[in-house]
Amino acid sequence: MRIVVKIVRWLLGLIVLAVVALFAWLYIAPPELIRVGSGYSAKIVCSNVFIAGRDPNEVLAVDVQAPGHPLLRLMRVSVDKNRGTVSAGLLGFLGRSEAVSRDGLGCASIPDGDVGKARRTTVHAEPAATSQDTLWPVGERVEASQDPVIAKLLDDAALTGAGMRAVVVVKNGRVVAERYGDGFSARTPLLGWSMTKTVNAAIIGTLVKDGKMAVDNKGLFAPWKADGRAAISLADMMAMSSGLEFNEDYGDVADVTRMLYLEPDMAGFAESKPLAGEVGKVFSYSSGTAVMLSRLWQDAIGDKAKALTWPRSALFEPLGMHSAVLETDEQGTFVGSSYLYATAHDWARFGQFLLQGGVWNGNQVLPAGFVDWMREPAPASKIYGKGQLWIEAPGDEEKPGAGVAAGLPKDTYWMEGHDGQTVTIIPSEQLVIVRLGLTPAKLGYRPQTMVGALVKALH
Repeated sequence: MRIVVKIVRWLLGLIVLAVVALFAWLYIAPPELIRVGSGYSAKIVCSNVFIAGRDPNEVLAVDVQAPGHPLLRLMRVSVDKNRGTVSAGLLGFLGRSEAVSRDGLGCASIPDGDVGKARRTTVHAEPAATSQDTLWPVGERVEASQDPVIAKLLDDAALTGAGMRAVVVVKNGRVVAERYGDGFSARTPLLGWSMTKTVNAAIIGTLVKDGKMAVDNKGLFAPWKADGRAAISLADMMAMSSGLEFNEDYGDVADVTRMLYLEPDMAGFAESKPLAGEVGKVFSYSSGTAVMLSRLWQDAIGDKAKALTWPRSALFEPLGMHSAVLETDEQGTFVGSSYLYATAHDWARFGQFLLQGGVWNGNQVLPAGFVDWMREPAPASKIYGKGQLWIEAPGDEEKPGAGVAAGLPKDTYWMEGHDGQTVTIIPSEQLVIVRLGLTPAKLGYRPQTMVGALVKALH
């Protein structure tokens, strides 16, 4: 019996030792997957707390843990509102990552832990207030249609989709209907994810108009001039056909998740990628490309401080998008692939701006014809435009023309983002439809069904 007790004690000791060793390893050298998870958790909670004013526990549970990787359910976050920081880690302490809020620029992930450096990237400019009494788009007041058909469509949860947070319908330049999910309103800034790419392309358009950039520019980064990457043009990058290697798989640790949560210099990471295909000949969707585009337009401005204020001064304020916050990485490069927060009304303003060909209040903000160019099919793709826009609706990427076959007008085009973010623009119908929410792709939601029903009802 004593021998059995000794063996059991010995085994228990080994188990305890193994557990201690495991935790020590996870603490000292956490696997990258854990660091990606903690970086994602810290960043999403930080932005939603400090930009949208949401409860951190709700954001962690609903936005981070519920739809994501099972590992995220073990993440715990700590919010310091006085310091403007959020830290996250597995069980609260393993593989810890931090995000910090900065004036005017939302939150940034801090992969190398240098919070002080990231704090120095700020914008000291208060956005103008939007009149609550003036009709949208100049102000925020909405006189919604009393059409019971429209009301019935937007009250249909199957049409608006699980996790819907906002739907705004604009017809002939006026908001005619809107709906909001529980806990959200017309004043809640919401993340557009990859819809940010289209806004980033429009920012480039403002610099093309000013003569600071040209779409046929080549030799874009100094290291590229010594090899085949010298042939990559700005137009190739806008059309997602640079030929550069970049893994956009969000499942585990891929290039896109590494860039967003493990790299302090996102553009530098993407810029270092080698060619994997012929320039201009292969369509390959890449968030790394969009961040490099941000770096290019910021460099074209030259002055760092002026570049940090450019999105607001050149685009957001002229359009009345006063809620819009475009976030940067730790180095101060705008994350033009992913991180724009704005209210549904402001996303609708941007959609209306595209519908109007880059004109707002009679001012040609983008070069004449630039939006038409953005909408043209990319040379290497029938589903994507030349300027960070989608010609086909979500889920129709493998079936060019499916939208038209389903009854949508031929001139329909889309801004699309992760988890069900869309802005649909239909010039022939003078129609813009914003749909924002938390709707993972695995649910199979297709916004074109709602869009088609609204087109028919409003025709």
